[in-house]
Amino acid sequence: MKISVLTLFPEMFTSVCGVSILKRALDKDLFGLEIINIRDYSEDKHRRVDDYPYGAGGGLLMQPMPIYGAYEAIVKKEGKKPYVIYMSPQGKTFDQKKAIEISKMDSVVLLCGHYEGVDQRVLDEIVDEEISIGDYVLTGGELPAMVLVDSVARYVDGVLGSESSVIEESFSDNTLEYPQYTR
Repeated sequence: MKISVLTLFPEMFTSVCGVSILKRALDKDLFGLEIINIRDYSEDKHRRVDDYPYGAGGGLLMQPMPIYGAYEAIVKKEGKKPYVIYMSPQGKTFDQKKAIEISKMDSVVLLCGHYEGVDQRVLDEIVDEEISIGDYVLTGGELPAMVLVDSVARYVDGVLGSESSVIEESFSDNTLEYPQYTR
């Protein structure tokens, strides 16, 4: 499995993916994780990726062309269309069932929005699904993408030390685990 993350702030992923279980799994090449800076695909000399929306409303939107450029680079490298998820408050709420479903995919792209979101043309053309991690507002899609990567990676073969770890855990039977104590 390979996960590509399209973001304006790739530095945010360094700490989460550079320690613990995710780091060990990435070091062993149990799954692939590529963090792509959307700004690298801006044609603006200042690497600008946002603009004002048409019509009413404040704030800025992420422009479509830098996102398309980053997406096209992934398609060219992989030779096929990956499954694209936009981390969005309007999306279906992420749960354990969805984590398992995504973990079985070969190639997934997570698009992290920022500002007021992403130009609708991007959603119409390349996004297969919108996912939310809850009913609250964050500054961008990076934290939800990290949650999704962490949750999905646990279901990739070999990431956890024991296969029973993903079978006997919270939400495995739609229930929470019982109280546990150290020896």
